[in-house]
Amino acid sequence: MSARPRLGFAGVGWIGLLRLRALAETNRVEIVAVTDPEPEACAKAQSAAPQAAVVPSYEELVRLPLDGVVVATPSGQHAEQCVRAFEHGLAVFCQKPLGRSAAEVGDVMRAAKRAGRPLGVDLCYRHTEALVRLKELVTSGELGRVYAVDATFHNAYGPDRAWANQREHAGGGCLIDLGVHLLDAARWLLDGAGDPVACTSALFTRGRQLGRPALDVEDMAFAQLLFDDASTVRVACSWRSSFGADAAIRIACFGTNASAAFENVGGSFYDFQCELYRGTARTVVAAPPDAWGPRALCAWVSELERGAGYSEDLHLLPVARQIDLIYGRESAPALERPAVLAALQA
Repeated sequence: MSARPRLGFAGVGWIGLLRLRALAETNRVEIVAVTDPEPEACAKAQSAAPQAAVVPSYEELVRLPLDGVVVATPSGQHAEQCVRAFEHGLAVFCQKPLGRSAAEVGDVMRAAKRAGRPLGVDLCYRHTEALVRLKELVTSGELGRVYAVDATFHNAYGPDRAWANQREHAGGGCLIDLGVHLLDAARWLLDGAGDPVACTSALFTRGRQLGRPALDVEDMAFAQLLFDDASTVRVACSWRSSFGADAAIRIACFGTNASAAFENVGGSFYDFQCELYRGTARTVVAAPPDAWGPRALCAWVSELERGAGYSEDLHLLPVARQIDLIYGRESAPALERPAVLAALQA
């Protein structure tokens, strides 16, 4: 490891460039090289990191003397590129989704374990003050037993890249793009709830309901997961939908003593608050401003700085399985109704 971690960036479109700029401002790393098929994107990256070379391919990038790579390429390339980086002994920070399926996510995690290098995924909402405070309310017992999570992410816009609307390249639509944040947050908040025993879902594209397994890219998704302790997680997400704002993002936890929610403020993609509810009373626990955007990436850089090895994120693979389940690519054993009733009455 060099004095400052030496990084390469694969993909410097909107999100890749955003992360590169934020990291360059910290002066904690040396940005050695970037690669992207669009020359304009590379030029913007070099304006933020003038010392960075532009290399023509990902394979050439991972052959450089680097400590790690930041992957922000189209989703269908994530798993393969992560595995290749680990094969070269590099640490990896990847945009979500880590893979298009649980099988791909598992492949990446096994490669990271073999290499003994840190794997980070940009599940950035875990690093917002509002969601951290919500987790504190859950884990402290303030809410009592949390038995339901209701999570929403509606986006008035949608991806403008052709690959994002092709299942073979993206792995899915709004569920794997936005819903992955909701499912990850729910599992992280509850510190793991096992695998679902039952799932109902409805996926739509332009108002047409998709079959199971879904073969097209959905622009709206609804799902409810039931766990063997009778707790439930409900998610709803969409692209290009009409609801009077840019975004509607909310993750609410319902407990036996109280409830609390993480929610965007004023339709913003960036401003979040956490509120605690007791009956009709509400208390603001966290509020903007909060510069949370690059925290997941910076946390991964901290791992590199201290020479950390592989540490398994116990939520990545279960969440990928939940996405497969919602898409109808896997099945869950449905609980018998008497067992459900017994769990509810316990």
